[in-house]
Amino acid sequence: MKVTGLPELKIIRDDYLAKLNAYKYHILVCGGAGCVSSGCQDVEKALLAALEQHGLRDQALVLETGCIGTCAVGPVMLIEPDGVFYTKLTPDSAKEIVQAHLVNGEILKQYTFYDHSLRKHVPKIEDINFFREQVKIALRNCGAMEHARIEAYIARDGYQAAAKALTGMTGADVVNEIKASGLMGRGGAGFPTGVKWEAGLKAPGPIKYIVCNADEGDPGAFMDRSIIEGDPHSVVEGMLIGGYAIGAHLGYVYVRAEYPLAIARLEKALEQAREMGLLGKDIFGSGFDFDIEIRIGAGAFVCGEETALMNSIEGERGEPRQKPPFPFQNGPAWYAGFGTEKSKGTKVFALAGDITNTGIVEVPIGTPLGNILFDIGGGVPGRKQFKAAQIGGPSGGCLTRENLNTPTDYLDIKKLGAIMGSGGLITMNEDTCMVDTARYFLDFIKDESCGKCVSCRLGTKRMLEILERITRGEGEEGDIELLEELGEIIQETAICGLGQTAPNPVLSAIKNFRDEFEEHIRYKRCRAGVCSSLFISPCENTCPANVNVPGYTSLIAEGRFIDAYNLIRQENPFPAVCGRICTRPCESKCRRRTLDEAVAICDLKKFVADYAHKHEKAFIKDIIFPKNGKKVAIIGAGAAGLTCGHYLVRIGYEVDVYEGEDVAGGVLAYGIPEYRLPMEVLQHEINLIEQEGVIVHLNTEVGRDIAFDYLRSDSDAIFVSTGTQLPQRADIPGEDLKGVIHGVDFLKKVKLNREVEVGKNVVIIGGGNTAVDSARTALRKGAKNVTILYRRTQNMMPAYENEVHEAIEEGVKVIPLAQPVRFIGNKDGHVVEVEYKKMTLGEFDSSGRRKSVPSDKPTQFLEADTVIPAISQYADLPFIPVGEIGRTQWGTFTVDHDTMMTTMPGVFAGGDIVRGPDSVIQAIADGKKAAIAIDKYLGGRGVLNRGEEIKFSPFEDDDDVMELPRYPLDMLELEKRKGSFDEVVLGYHKLTAMAEAMRCLHCERR
Repeated sequence: MKVTGLPELKIIRDDYLAKLNAYKYHILVCGGAGCVSSGCQDVEKALLAALEQHGLRDQALVLETGCIGTCAVGPVMLIEPDGVFYTKLTPDSAKEIVQAHLVNGEILKQYTFYDHSLRKHVPKIEDINFFREQVKIALRNCGAMEHARIEAYIARDGYQAAAKALTGMTGADVVNEIKASGLMGRGGAGFPTGVKWEAGLKAPGPIKYIVCNADEGDPGAFMDRSIIEGDPHSVVEGMLIGGYAIGAHLGYVYVRAEYPLAIARLEKALEQAREMGLLGKDIFGSGFDFDIEIRIGAGAFVCGEETALMNSIEGERGEPRQKPPFPFQNGPAWYAGFGTEKSKGTKVFALAGDITNTGIVEVPIGTPLGNILFDIGGGVPGRKQFKAAQIGGPSGGCLTRENLNTPTDYLDIKKLGAIMGSGGLITMNEDTCMVDTARYFLDFIKDESCGKCVSCRLGTKRMLEILERITRGEGEEGDIELLEELGEIIQETAICGLGQTAPNPVLSAIKNFRDEFEEHIRYKRCRAGVCSSLFISPCENTCPANVNVPGYTSLIAEGRFIDAYNLIRQENPFPAVCGRICTRPCESKCRRRTLDEAVAICDLKKFVADYAHKHEKAFIKDIIFPKNGKKVAIIGAGAAGLTCGHYLVRIGYEVDVYEGEDVAGGVLAYGIPEYRLPMEVLQHEINLIEQEGVIVHLNTEVGRDIAFDYLRSDSDAIFVSTGTQLPQRADIPGEDLKGVIHGVDFLKKVKLNREVEVGKNVVIIGGGNTAVDSARTALRKGAKNVTILYRRTQNMMPAYENEVHEAIEEGVKVIPLAQPVRFIGNKDGHVVEVEYKKMTLGEFDSSGRRKSVPSDKPTQFLEADTVIPAISQYADLPFIPVGEIGRTQWGTFTVDHDTMMTTMPGVFAGGDIVRGPDSVIQAIADGKKAAIAIDKYLGGRGVLNRGEEIKFSPFEDDDDVMELPRYPLDMLELEKRKGSFDEVVLGYHKLTAMAEAMRCLHCERR
């Protein structure tokens, strides 16, 4: 049918809708490029076959749509009118769904959308945050109609706006409507569309053209492609209106050859529009002629710049011009109702990178970045920390955790040194090296430079050479400043927008992550474990103590368990302790996890340590250097202090450790429950250190039993490692009631067998390891009901995930989003109840987590006869007057990063007293680093005595890597846990340890 006006459009719309309404079910199968690559066509065939088999072809209509948006879980489909959204489909699951859903009326939840933040399946599309938080205007039809039929577009009021413009408005009227709406360009700079169209309208000359730039060169950007694939007639209608507004009779769609699906669908749409008279001569009887041609580009990124794009369309090289020319439904008020005061409407983003819900989303301009990434995008998967987001493509910039509350508005983003760009939004987690990321983007830009101007052609090459040197470990002092200088010169002298913004990724990375650049240059360290020239393997690189993980897994696989233990002990004198309570940073970087699960590095350490302790021979003096006549005093017998003493005594120093408690080990001795770290295990490793010559003075508190000034005069150097042994008050009314005991004190009394009362109903305040340890300990001390109140959600608890899981398994209840208001006591002054407020999540804090803010719900009450606040710890050092040594606002010491010396000459510090509450492996690393620093300070070379060299057999395998999850650990039976403090994690046997060690991919091989 030829369309001459609104009546014909109405007839087409009504006919199409009548055909749709004849079916009971509409099954919308995503046909976007992502789902096509995932096999959606096979799913569609299986659907049709299953419908035929069950005799449902006349009841259910299968419609292939454009991209629905959730590219991460394709192939997907939506069954209407039920609104049930199925994901990760296969031909077999599609057949099951037909049988269950359409025949039996049963939703198969296991195939519906899984919300990782809620940890459950969400069947209804209206309840899925990914869709619920969006406002779709540009994407209104994508995924909601079949892409291949013009009738489907017309049925959704397609071409109505064009008919209104061509039959009832002048070009100037259209321009004024666009100006009133506040519509801005979405290519990057956000130039007002009305202003551009007005310039085109007023431009002299009879021949004008309108160009649609659908050339996406940004890595990770696929918005234009998705719109053309799923809603090509919107592009056609938009160009028709634009052409009419400025007086152009021909339009060009410039699209890259890498988008064959988009090109094919757009070509078909143009044919359909011409057949109906919506393109060609005398459209809508208005006397206006207009047509569209497709120009396929070669994929040059520079053609995103408008003058280079025009050259390419004209058949010339895609180079920018020195003096570029200045090119020019629901009403404007409705559109202007979205967005911000200065930036109207919505913005389409392509979510990519380290994010749960990769795909296409559309939100009002000004939506906070964190809302897009976490509410819609689902956050960073795998309990990894958000690090940065690259916005605006290669020429954009990095936004960090501090920017998560920033509105995605052109002006606000520009203030941060980035640009909105066309909509590419790449999320990066903690495993991303920002130096390597800057190198990657600059490498892309260097290759895409047209080469016309010297600053861009050579400047980007020089910058790339510097970055490549840094990532190889060949960086030099001054390289960062040189990169900044080159970047600024390129920005000021390049001809086009590409060159002017080319240094952005480097400059923004330096601005936000300068410390990473400095680490690469000064310490030859890549904290993310990406720049492979700087380390043996990612696991060794991530271990603060730099334990040779591939080495000891090789030895375990060979059955050389004692050698494996000795190799670990070269870098860490507490293998058995760390094998039980380490935070496992090494496993977070294990490359095996990209295949199935990380190697159980920590559990293997526990196995070899326990094996070595059981089979060790009588102590024979190790290789220890002769005494050098110098003496070091260590204050605090925790992990940092004992580690420092271990390494110093081995190179000839006389070492005395002063400990105020009656047991050595610090928080290891009294802060870790027996069921996680048996005292005999800790004491065994301390005994080994004492056998080497370290003298530990128990019940000797510095400042009380021995003067600090005396130690300074009697020793050549002092190392302070007292930790943060005092509990932080919660500042909650009623905190001084009987029955309220802080977590650190509670665990200490239990571990050291001191008297402590535990009531029937115990309430724990906090979500860290101290809180979870207190909860599990309370159960073992006879509590009947143990409840943890945590102010954020359970998945945001900082405690070890496996410890939380085991606590819940044992009977601990967790109430998330709960903040205590007061502790209520009886007439005897004993706590009997906790009043708490239900919280909700608000803006993001500087750590990248959402703040908990009070909700409007009334307070609730929880019965409690014991309350254990476990918030945090702090340090108190009465033996050093505050004014005599540098301290931070948190009371910790300020030390030189390289020497670990405090502001007091000859006094060094490390562990929690410097960092605040931290991990045992970090304390061990600090102790080792302090030993090196003290030796250098006292005239030594800073070379540690690690003992005899351990030789390795050549590693051989057949490179046949198969998917195989980690071997399970032996665990104490659940019923035996609750009534005793017996160790819960029993670990590996010999054969399973060897098999687990053989899962190592040995990334150290080059």
